Amino acid sequence: MGLPEDPDLQPILFGLFLFLYLVSVLGNLLIILAVSSDSHLHTPMYFFLSILSLADIGFISTTVPKMIVDIQTHSKVISYVGCLSQMSLFIIFGCMDEMLLTVMAYDRFVAICHPLHYSVIMNPRLCGFLVLVSFGFSLLESQLHNLIALQSIYFKDMDISNFFCDPSQILSLSCSDIFTKDIVMYFVGVVYGFLPLSGTFFSYYKIVSSILRIPSLGSKYKAFSTCGSHLSVVCLFYGTGIGVYLSSDQLSFTRKGVVSSVMYTVVTPMLNPFIYSLSNRDIRSALRRLHRRTV
Repeated sequence: MGLPEDPDLQPILFGLFLFLYLVSVLGNLLIILAVSSDSHLHTPMYFFLSILSLADIGFISTTVPKMIVDIQTHSKVISYVGCLSQMSLFIIFGCMDEMLLTVMAYDRFVAICHPLHYSVIMNPRLCGFLVLVSFGFSLLESQLHNLIALQSIYFKDMDISNFFCDPSQILSLSCSDIFTKDIVMYFVGVVYGFLPLSGTFFSYYKIVSSILRIPSLGSKYKAFSTCGSHLSVVCLFYGTGIGVYLSSDQLSFTRKGVVSSVMYTVVTPMLNPFIYSLSNRDIRSALRRLHRRTV
């Protein structure tokens, strides 16, 4: 059903979302280039950050380019295959973001609580394994939604109350049985929402406990500053994600649902590179070195 149909707003929305998309892709690409080109950043923390930036590019590219084309062509139609593909990629990249944030919290837990064993625990093999596990869980959730959506034998001329193929909307249209829909929603919410968030909270509980035992105030600040960027991204991601989850049960296209979806799908991937670059001295230094080499 797209965004509001006011003709005067269409050029503004087109320019705004095109700008946000380009800024997001460029910002995340700069993070990837900075990490890959600077040997000082070849550590587990920045390896996970580069994978997160790659997932953010995929996440925003799944929804925004199609929405921009729809605004320009005044069309709100998507094919059955296109809808399932968009939903699958949206789930994969969104779940990858969630899993990687949990992995990054574990990385900070090991770095602060077990600093002497950090290089042994967070070895390249484990880092690669954690990324593969994150992708595997994301793919599993995507296939779960696909299997449910494919149960619908009639999927034509249906209205989706969003500007993209929102998985919860597809689930509502596919499941005539409300009980089945609720079971799937609660299962996905617990396994892919509550458990990763609990892992992140547990890691930060241990981190805060360790920091409070440090006698020096300067050492406390230095230890916590390594977690500030990640904690900001976690709050932004889960804050907007919970807003989408709470408003996605409505089949009507509400302003609240539009704002929540835009914040989650567009604003969050765009702000992530700014949060990490502005508050992280290593990233800023790497970007300056990259700029000098380019010039």
